[in-house]
Amino acid sequence: MKQQRSPKKKLSLVTWISTFGGLLFGYDTGVVNGALPYMAASDQLNLTPVTEGLVASSLTFGAAFGAIIGGQFSDKKGRRKLIMYLAVMFFIATIGCSIAPNIEVMVINRVLLGLAVGGASVTVPAYLSEMSPANRRGRMVTMNELMIVTGQLMAFTFNAILATTFGDVSHIWRYMLVIATLPAVILWFGMLVMPESPRWLASKGRFGEALAVLLQVREKEEAHEEIEEIKQHLEEEDAIQKARWKDLSIPWIRRIVFIGIGIAVVQQITGVNSIMYYGTQILKNAGFGTQAAIVGNIANGVISVAATFVGIWLLGKIGRRPMLTIGLIGTTSALTLIGIFSYVLEGSAALPYVVLSLTVTFLAFQQGAISPVTWLMLSEIFPLKLRGLGMGVTVFCLWITNFLVGFSFPILLDAFGLSNTFFMFAVLGIGAIIFVRKVLPETKGYSLEQLEYFFKNHVKFK
Repeated sequence: MKQQRSPKKKLSLVTWISTFGGLLFGYDTGVVNGALPYMAASDQLNLTPVTEGLVASSLTFGAAFGAIIGGQFSDKKGRRKLIMYLAVMFFIATIGCSIAPNIEVMVINRVLLGLAVGGASVTVPAYLSEMSPANRRGRMVTMNELMIVTGQLMAFTFNAILATTFGDVSHIWRYMLVIATLPAVILWFGMLVMPESPRWLASKGRFGEALAVLLQVREKEEAHEEIEEIKQHLEEEDAIQKARWKDLSIPWIRRIVFIGIGIAVVQQITGVNSIMYYGTQILKNAGFGTQAAIVGNIANGVISVAATFVGIWLLGKIGRRPMLTIGLIGTTSALTLIGIFSYVLEGSAALPYVVLSLTVTFLAFQQGAISPVTWLMLSEIFPLKLRGLGMGVTVFCLWITNFLVGFSFPILLDAFGLSNTFFMFAVLGIGAIIFVRKVLPETKGYSLEQLEYFFKNHVKFK
């Protein structure tokens, strides 16, 4: 009986340990939300709207390059080894941010932290996908998404605890940041005893080691069957000529890459990360005090986690295009209402509560519809020969758009105010809806091979 439970227990351990990379991803992107008001009050950093945007967005700039470098490095050196290196980078960069004496040191370490976040964003899902059996793959890979939003919720919660405990101590932001060293340590020590990906070992011709790993996380018969499947898949992949940059001159390939970039940009121009990074600033601007804004921001984290569960459930029930359309209509409406009420209720005691309820509504549509559809469609539309090029380009564009939104938001807020800034994002949301309705194909119910045939032969999607 013990032997029968052992593979499942090992898989569960692999999932929980490796997804600490996702937890760090979420914490480091969310912690700046509550730390920024105290950074702005610090005499050492002397933040302006421009440098405030730089502190928040420099992480995502680093992440864009971390995703590309991380993917290549993990292919050469292994998933497990890279995750351990990323844990060290998380730890060192977090310490660097926590003790930063000036804005220059802060930005440099935030970029390094971004490299780790970007590397984790591609390596942890790849590791989970290759460690999991087919019937548990969706659940295991989705755990990483849940850990990301859980990390953001943890950041919001710890920010609130520290803010209410220490009050208006200006250097409190250093304590908020340094907490991230703890999951980094757990990730490093945990990965010491985790196995390498059997798929990666097999790709290097180390089939004996790959089988030994599979025997730890599968029943004996399943392990032997899977190693033969991996061998067959590797032979098939070797026979496929992968797409290169020059292949973008081929219309059907160019169309798929264009659609992938469009999906990535649509997810970000909703302005979701203006709320995830600057939620505290938004609530302060609406009328809350700093501590009340930080505490109120916990609601954004809670709804993000809850909506992610709902989104995962909806993926099997609703088509991609209608789900994305509904999500965009919801987020655009919430942004428009924030803009309207910020005008109508300016100076009113009710305004901060109205804005908080609308940011929560926004995140319900974003995390419950737009974000899960984004990552699912990006995994579906690229055929095998195009997957490396397509995912590399689209994820890079996603992070760069994230950076541009994060950098520009405090500048726009300072120059145009809360209402006009959200009206701008609402206009972008309308453009996103038009893109989805006019350009995006429906992929639900089609195999990857069917989708490739449709694109290649210009068949109209139903």
